[in-house]
Amino acid sequence: MVIPTFNEQQNVRFLLAKLEHALDGIEWEAIWVDDHSVDGTPELLREVASSDRRVRLIERIGRRGLASASIEGMMASAAPYIAVMDADLQHDESILPEMLHKILSGRFDVVIASRVMEGGSMGEFSKRRVRLSHTGTWIAKLVCRCEVSDAMSGFFLVEAGFFRALAPRLTGSGFKILLDILSSSHSRPGIAEVPYHFGQRQFGESKLDFVVKLDYLFFIVDKFIGRWMPTRFLLFLCVGAVGVLVHSIVMASLCLSSPRHVIQFQVIATAAAMICNFLLNNMISFSDRKLRGRYLATGLLTFCAVCSLGTLIKINFEGMLARNDMQWWAVVGAGSIIGSIWNYCVNSIVTWRQSCR
Repeated sequence: MVIPTFNEQQNVRFLLAKLEHALDGIEWEAIWVDDHSVDGTPELLREVASSDRRVRLIERIGRRGLASASIEGMMASAAPYIAVMDADLQHDESILPEMLHKILSGRFDVVIASRVMEGGSMGEFSKRRVRLSHTGTWIAKLVCRCEVSDAMSGFFLVEAGFFRALAPRLTGSGFKILLDILSSSHSRPGIAEVPYHFGQRQFGESKLDFVVKLDYLFFIVDKFIGRWMPTRFLLFLCVGAVGVLVHSIVMASLCLSSPRHVIQFQVIATAAAMICNFLLNNMISFSDRKLRGRYLATGLLTFCAVCSLGTLIKINFEGMLARNDMQWWAVVGAGSIIGSIWNYCVNSIVTWRQSCR
């Protein structure tokens, strides 16, 4: 069992008791991959693991994300069959023996716990959440190479050899690791599904926020264009376009009020665009490395310094091209490409270092 966690301390003992009952007579272990929870989850798991050899903990520092946590936990297991489930008690652990029985037949690579096939249900999901889930499933069919009723399920069992063979091709982004597995397989995997009733969260808070929804969208985009261009770079370019728009709006507004101070207004508009770009990139392009607290202020200063230097490099490069009698549009285009690549690469290494949390 691989169980990604973040602030699920109240659910730990309940879930372990449920697993012990459901898997009676089956040899199992539970690998909890915790993204440095602040509610005492890792401390409790260490306490439990000290007296129960079936419980293991991987605590990640400076990394965040359900899919990547699942991958790390699955790669850390020596078990021939690996199940992934959430720690929020919404997944029905009682169907695990049936899932295991199906995969032991040797006919399937993946067994999925489905909420939407006959015999399953979405539980007490609101109509809005149900529609959102159905929409996500419909979108998932665009990248998934197989027919499944619930490609958005976070509860499944996989044959370890099948998983390890495709692990290098996994995106590891977002929160739907099952969809990542299904869409990364070159050949059509053998799939079985088992219905279950989605439960209600008892403790803690749902992690399905705006950023998580964006991560899912980015994952879909990555599956389409990732082989040609990193999705993060595409997002960085889109944010840059927003910055150009912000600069233009601020500049136009200031110049309309007082056209005599163009230089001063240029500085103000540039500062506004840089701040906007930094905040958007921090929330979207680098959401998995999101800067918080004191790192937010130092990150902004670093971002502005890197982009300012990038502007100087861009201007000098454009000047060199202009002296060689290149067309103005080619000069501007080439300069923009060089500046964008510089800003993205250096900020990825300096501003949003993986350890900055």
